Amino acid sequence: MDALLNSLITELRRGTLTLAVLSQLRTPQYGYSLVQLLEKSGITIDQSTLYPLLRRLEKQELVTSSWDKTESRPRKYYVLSEYGLEIFLQLKKEWIKDSKELYNLLKEEDKNEFD
Repeated sequence: MDALLNSLITELRRGTLTLAVLSQLRTPQYGYSLVQLLEKSGITIDQSTLYPLLRRLEKQELVTSSWDKTESRPRKYYVLSEYGLEIFLQLKKEWIKDSKELYNLLKEEDKNEFD
């Protein structure tokens, strides 16, 4: 049962991570700064998950990237593209709607559980 539960939790989190990452890219961020921002909000993401996600988002033209070589170590910064911002705002709206619907459904289930 634990393996199944862990698998379902991973599946559930996969979509939320995309939305979480997009939400933090209105300003340019490099990988580690993005991990820190997300962790501040209680969202943990491994770099082994983050970087493939960023590459996929870049391939989908939702984010753009640029190298900053002014530091001692070059850093690749990511930021939402105009298209990415449009998609993010639509996803956010959909997430809020779906979250409310699911919350109401689960709240109703809780009431029925104690009847």
